Amino acid sequence: MNVYKKVFRYVPEKIVPGILSILTSLLSGVILVYAYMLLYFFLENLILFRDEGQSYILSLKIVLALTLAGLCYLFSGVLSHIFAFRLETNLRKKGIEGLASASFRFYDLHSSGYIRKSIDSNAEKTHQAVAHMIPDSAQAFLVPLLSLALGFFVSLRVGIILLLLVLISGFFLQKMMGGSQFMQFYQEALNHLSAETVEYVRGIQVVKLFGNRLQSFKAMKEAIESYAKYAYEYSLSCKTPYVLYQWIFLGLIPILSIPLSFLLVKEAHPEKLIIDLIMIFFLDGVIMVAFMKIMWSGMYIFNASFAIDEMEKLYKAMQEDSLQYGKEEKFPNYSMEFENVDFSYGDKKVLEGLSFRLEEGKSYALVGHSGSGKSTIAKLLSGFYKVDKGQIRIGDLPIESYSKNALCKAISFVFQDSKLFHKSIYENVLLGKPDATPEEVHRALDLAGCREILERFPEKENTLIGAKGVYLSGGEKQRIAIARAILKDAPIVILDEASASIDADQEYALQNAFKNLIQGKTVIMIAHRLSSIQGLHEILVLEEGKIVERGSSKELLQRDSRYKKLWELYQTTEDWRINK
Repeated sequence: MNVYKKVFRYVPEKIVPGILSILTSLLSGVILVYAYMLLYFFLENLILFRDEGQSYILSLKIVLALTLAGLCYLFSGVLSHIFAFRLETNLRKKGIEGLASASFRFYDLHSSGYIRKSIDSNAEKTHQAVAHMIPDSAQAFLVPLLSLALGFFVSLRVGIILLLLVLISGFFLQKMMGGSQFMQFYQEALNHLSAETVEYVRGIQVVKLFGNRLQSFKAMKEAIESYAKYAYEYSLSCKTPYVLYQWIFLGLIPILSIPLSFLLVKEAHPEKLIIDLIMIFFLDGVIMVAFMKIMWSGMYIFNASFAIDEMEKLYKAMQEDSLQYGKEEKFPNYSMEFENVDFSYGDKKVLEGLSFRLEEGKSYALVGHSGSGKSTIAKLLSGFYKVDKGQIRIGDLPIESYSKNALCKAISFVFQDSKLFHKSIYENVLLGKPDATPEEVHRALDLAGCREILERFPEKENTLIGAKGVYLSGGEKQRIAIARAILKDAPIVILDEASASIDADQEYALQNAFKNLIQGKTVIMIAHRLSSIQGLHEILVLEEGKIVERGSSKELLQRDSRYKKLWELYQTTEDWRINK
C-alpha cells in the first residue's frame, strides 16, 4: 500500500484507470477461482451423479467463467499500462523541470551519467514495474486465499494438503526472493553500472582522441565487477529453493498417487477420492502460478519503490541547494557585497568568512591561481549557488530578496565557452532581449565586432548555427555571445575567463567588444590574461578563498605584492617562443 500511495501521488489525473485496474484484477481472480468451483460441481455431476445434462451446462459455465476471467485480467493490464505510461511521463517531466531549476552545485556533485540514468532508467523501471505490478499483485495475494478456501470446501483432506502446500511454498518463495537488503545492494550496483556505462560511452570520443587505454576507466571496470558479483550471488541464492519449489508443485500428483492408491481400496466412495485428487491437481497449478506472481509482484513492488525513492532523492538534491527567490523587482543600486560567506562543494571548503564590497559602476578583476575561488564568487553573485553561511547583497539587499526574473535581467554572464543554440545568429542574439527591434539587434552585433563574421555568409545574420548550418570558431562564438549580452544591457556584467581560449588574431576584436559591453556597468572580470585587466578600477587577488590583496594594477605593481609576482610570471610566459 505504501508503494501504491507513492505511485498514485504522481499520477492524479489517471487515478481512475489505476483503481479500475486493481478492481478488475481482483474480479478476475474471484471469477477464476469460481470457475474451479464450477469444475468441482462438474466433476461431482459427471462422476458421482452421472448427470450428463447438468455436466454439459456446467462445462459451458466453466468456459464462460475462464474466458471472462481472462478478459478481466487483460482489461486490467490495459488500464495498468495506461496508468504506467502516464506515470513514466510525469516522472520524466518532473525530472526535466527539476533540472531547469537545479543549482549549479547539483551539477557539480552529480555526474551527467548519473543524472541521465536516474531520470531515464528509473522512470522506465517504474513504468515496467507498475504496468505489471497492479494486475499481478492484486491476483497474487487473493487467488491463493480463495483457492485454499475452495480446497476446504471440497473436502478437509484437500484443504489440509493445499494448506501444507501454501506453507511450504511460502517458505521457498521467501528464499527465492532474497532479502530486501540484498536487493538494495543489487539495485544500487545496477544503478552504478548504468551511470558508469553512460559516462563511458559519452567519453569514447575523448578516449579515441587522446589514445587513453581502458585502464583509465577504472570506475567502469569496478561497476561491472560489483554488478556481476551481486547478480551471481542472487542467482545462486535462488537456485536451490526454486528447484525444490518446482519439484514440489510439478511432482505433487506423483507424490500423492502412491499413498492415495492404497486408500482407494479402503475408500467407501473411491469416486470422491478421484474428484479430490483432480481438484488438488488443478488447484495445485493455480496456487503455483499465483505464488510465481507473488514472487514477480515482490520484485515489481521493490523495483517501483526503489525507482521512485531514487527519483525523489534526485528531485530533493535538485532543489536543496537552489536559491530561494523573493519578490523585489527593482534594485536600489548595483553595488555588491559579501559578508562572512562560507561555501563548499561537498566536503571541499572553497570560501570561508569571505567579506568584501564592490561599488556600483566600477569594474573589478578577480585573479589568482586555479581553485582560489574566483569562478565560485562570480557564480554566487549570479545566484547559481546558495551559500552555506553568511550573506550576499546586491543594492544593499540580500540576493534572496529579488525575484528570479529581476536577477536574470540585472546580470549578464559570459562564460569561457559560451554556448550558441541551433538557431540563426540573429535568433541567438535576440535571446538577450526577446522584444528587441531588428535595429537594436544589428547595433549589438556591430558593437560586438560581429559584422565581419556576418559578411562571410550569404545569409548574414540569418545564417543557421550548428547541424546543417555553419560552425564558428571560439572567438566568433564569444563575440556573438557578447552581442547577446550587449543587447540585454544588464547593469551587472560578469566575464568568467571569456577570452581564455581565444588566439591572438581574435583577441583584439574581442577586447573591443568587451569595451562596448562593460561601458557604464558594474563589472566583474575573471581572466588569466593579465594584460586584459589593466584598465579596470580594482584588482582583487585571491588565495584559498580569501582576498589577500586589493587595488588598481598600477598600485599593486608598485609594491612587492602577490599580484606583481603573477604579473612577472605572465610576462615570462608571453615571452616564450618555440625554437626551430
